[in-house]
Amino acid sequence: MTLSPIQLRSPRLIIRHGQPQDIPAILRYYTDNKAYLEPFEPLKPSCFYTRKYWESELAQRLSDTDNERSLKLFIFSKHPPQPLIGSLNFSNFIRGVSQSCTVGYSLAQSSQGQGYMNEALQMGIHYIFSHLKLHRIGANYLPHNQRSGNLLKRLGFSVEGYARDYLYINGQWQDHILTSLINPITRKQAVVRRQP
Repeated sequence: MTLSPIQLRSPRLIIRHGQPQDIPAILRYYTDNKAYLEPFEPLKPSCFYTRKYWESELAQRLSDTDNERSLKLFIFSKHPPQPLIGSLNFSNFIRGVSQSCTVGYSLAQSSQGQGYMNEALQMGIHYIFSHLKLHRIGANYLPHNQRSGNLLKRLGFSVEGYARDYLYINGQWQDHILTSLINPITRKQAVVRRQP
């Protein structure tokens, strides 16, 4: 089954796979927001900020979506000239008895506080649960990143625990708060199947 390219639309946003013609906008997004995003992300190789890297990366993302390994999308504003304002990545797909993935995201510093990420995540979660039929989405955030924690709480994610030295972020192992969201459709189906 071919799932790519994916394009989701919300009232203010277009959420889709990056295309080769988007590479200048992708490079601008990551360059302009480098200092803002660095404290929350893994270190990036220098080639990350090159056209060659993104030519290969965009092709790999489509392949990973087709093979149900991940769904990595960019967030564009519908307002002309439709600037790239963020990223939304569902990764680590596990099928079998788990039927799960993890989500990560970023938003341009200039687009903070306007509800864009809430809107994008709602669309992405709906797609993951309704179309890909995954059962569980995990999301982890740094303890001091309360903005992210509050967003996940509003979306219905439940805190599951506190993991010490969990991910290597910005050049050091850092603690994370672990959360998850369960697909209400698959949960209901499981309850129905258990009934005699």
